[in-house]
This record gives sequence, structure tokens and C-alpha cells, in this order.
Amino acid sequence: MHPPPDTFEGHGINADILAVLAKSGYTTPTPIQHQAIPAAIEGSDVIGIAQTGTGKTLSFAIPMIQSILKNGGNGLIVLPTRELALQVDETLQKIGRHLGIRTAVFIGGASMHLQRQMIKNKPHILVATPGRLIDHMEKKTITLAKVSVLVLDEADRMLDMGFSDQINRILSAVPKERQTLLFSATMPNDIVAIANRHMKTPLRIEVAPAGTASANVTQEIYIVHRDEKIKMLEAIIRDEPGSVLVFSRTKYGAKNMTEKVKAMKFTVAEIHSNRSLGQRKDALDGFKKGRYKVLIATDIASRGIDVTGIGTVVNYDLPTDPEDYVHRIGRTGRAGMQGRAVSFALPDQRDEIRRIERLIRNEIPLKTVPDGMTPVRLSEPARRPVHSVSSGAVRSRPQKKKWRVHRTGR
Repeated sequence: MHPPPDTFEGHGINADILAVLAKSGYTTPTPIQHQAIPAAIEGSDVIGIAQTGTGKTLSFAIPMIQSILKNGGNGLIVLPTRELALQVDETLQKIGRHLGIRTAVFIGGASMHLQRQMIKNKPHILVATPGRLIDHMEKKTITLAKVSVLVLDEADRMLDMGFSDQINRILSAVPKERQTLLFSATMPNDIVAIANRHMKTPLRIEVAPAGTASANVTQEIYIVHRDEKIKMLEAIIRDEPGSVLVFSRTKYGAKNMTEKVKAMKFTVAEIHSNRSLGQRKDALDGFKKGRYKVLIATDIASRGIDVTGIGTVVNYDLPTDPEDYVHRIGRTGRAGMQGRAVSFALPDQRDEIRRIERLIRNEIPLKTVPDGMTPVRLSEPARRPVHSVSSGAVRSRPQKKKWRVHRTGR
């Protein structure tokens, strides 16, 4: 019998954590939380496949904290970007500090000395990016010998970013007798290999098939000339009463766009790999708190921005990888709220549009540019229809015999 879908009661969570969840405003579990938390609390290895914005952090944070409180040991969470590490740590502290759980964050761009000081505080949970964690392992400033729960978050993104060797080194350094929780938006072959080699009969839970865009996001495309993109962007920002997240394909493009948006008299910040850690933290914090109406980012932030209430996401440039489209627009329409995703495409980008539509299994409506702009059409014949499928469904795929499939009536 499945626990009720509108409460955390009945998921195996202890009374102390339930009280903290209620006090922190967490009342209703998301589908991935509803399915993953009970399995993880029971001690199973779990592979959670779910898109961004579905509440994956609590899916592993709650079981990890409960395991440490009950059985001791340490938790290790490995993830791809600095921003994501800081946000996961923020969630952990929101729950754990009331229960005496201490955390430490190891990320590039931050002081190694301060991180060594964190180790002296004997943290229960370490949140780290692969490169900086390896730095500490090589300097022998930390040991992973007491890790009892390991989480690989955004695993597919880490592999895309070239962290495969580091991940394997980390997996070889942690104890073999441990619980492993792996969360990913997609399930490429490299993830399958990690699961087969390093996990014990993992339970695979999939909420919404890979490539599924949030049903809460209204999507639209404008076909525009390159030199009219900035004018179109200004119209969208002025029309949006809330916050706007804009994605640029390049760091140079993000910097150039930021200057132009400043000239429009909007409050704006930029976030990309050329910005220092302090600048990136200020940009993200200011965007969260409303000091900046507009945040301009490269794909480094497509999975690392956890901000509830973003009104509109703008793909100023279409992404090189269609899967990044799903991750980008997943920044809006979160926590049950409605969102809008607007994309700009050049007349010769029909193929890029088609690849995105094939991935999301839906046709994205083409919109007419506002008055005062030059109407333009795609340079190829009209698009063939793309068969649509409903999003948000739970889908099970054929599994290797080593895996268990979680079936749910929800």
C-alpha cells in the first residue's frame, strides 16, 4: 500500500525530521520524493531518473540525514557545478541544522584553507564537485573511509562535463559496503555502466521519461533576424512582471547581452565560467532575492539554478544539445507554478528546432513578432507534425536483469 500522496507521513521518515519538514514549509512530496524516499530509507540503492525541478534534493537528503542519525557514518554528495553544490548544501542545512547535522562544501574557486578548517569541524555530510574533491584526496586532507551513503547528483551532467575519471576514482575510494543513490535526468550508457559496476541491485525509479518538458511551462518560438534579437528580448522583459532568466550560448554573448540589458535600465547580473565564485554567488543570490530582475547565463547554470518563481526563461540562442533545452526551460514552472519559455531562432535553424521537438515529442508553437519588428519565416518548407505525448507520466523501460523496477499506482 502506497503512502498518501499529499503528505510526508507514512514514508518511513522519523518524527524529528517530519517536524523539521513541516516547520520548513515542506508539506507535499513530489512524485520522485514519494517514490524514492521510502526505498532509500529502507537501505536500497536507488537510481532516480527525473527532470530538473522535480524535488530530487529532498529525495536523497532526507534518507541520508536519517541514516546518519540512526547508524552514524558520513554522507558524500558529488555533483557537477558550484552553484548546485551551494544550493544542495542550503537545503541540507535547512533540515539538518535543527538535528545537529553539520555540512561542508568543497568547490573550486573557494579557499582550500577554509575547506581544511571545515574538515576540523568534523562534518557529517560533505557536498563536493569532483575536481575539488580529488584535490583534497590527493593532498590527503580528507578520508572517505567512513562514507556510508554516497549520492551522485546530476550524474549525466557530470559525465557530459568530462568528470568520468574523477567519478571512478571517487567510487574506488569510498567503502564498498555503503548505500549509493544516483540521480540523473537521462540514462546514457555511461550511467548504466556505473550502476552495473558500483551499485547493488539498484531500484530504478523513473518519473517522466527523459526529454519530457514540464507540463507547467508554456513554450513558444519566435523566428527573428540576428540583429533584432535584443529588441525582442527587451519586449519580453518589459512584458514580464516577474523575473527573467536568459540563456546565451557563449560567455562573450552573455557579457555583451548584460551590458545591453543594463542600458535598458533593468537590474541584471551574469553568471558563467569567467565569473569568480563570489560574483556567481552574488548574481544567484541577488536573482533569488529580487535585486536583479534579469539573470543572463550560459548552460553552466541550466541545472544549477534552483529559484522558485522565475516568470520567463528565454533561449536567446538555441542550445547546441537539444537536452539542454529541457534543462533550461525546467528553471521555470517549478513547485507547481506556471512558467513561460520563449526561444529565439534564426530563419536557417529549422533543423535545430526539429531536433528539440523530436526530443520533447511535441511541436513548439511559432509566434508572430511584435509590431515594429520585421516578420520573418523559416527558410525551409512548413514543418511536418510531431506526434505529442503526455508529460509527467511514470514510464518503465526494459531493465537489465540486475535492476529492480519500481512500479507505482501514482
